[in-house]
Amino acid sequence: MSGHPAYAYKVLTAPQMAELLDTGRFAGAPVDLADGYIHLSAEAQLAGTIDKHFAGQADLFIATVDLAALGDAVRWEVSRGDALFPHIYAELPMAAVIAHGPVARRSDGGVILP
Repeated sequence: MSGHPAYAYKVLTAPQMAELLDTGRFAGAPVDLADGYIHLSAEAQLAGTIDKHFAGQADLFIATVDLAALGDAVRWEVSRGDALFPHIYAELPMAAVIAHGPVARRSDGGVILP
């Protein structure tokens, strides 16, 4: 994973966050299950992901994921705007989540990380 950030971010709905906390793992959102991998975003991609895929939704959470903890399950692949996005080809274990909290935005539209 050389050259890529050490951390990535998963946006979760309240029920999805509860699943992660209650079971210690997250199998994926409907789009993740359909695509065969869990979609993550790098820090610079996070606001765009929230704006595009979660517009108008409340009660959202962010999980900060330690990519090294997931080893070979992480692949950086071309997605929106031809940018490389981190994808997990496995369930997301709570052991790889180093922080989590509600989605909060700065006045400039950026995302406040947990």
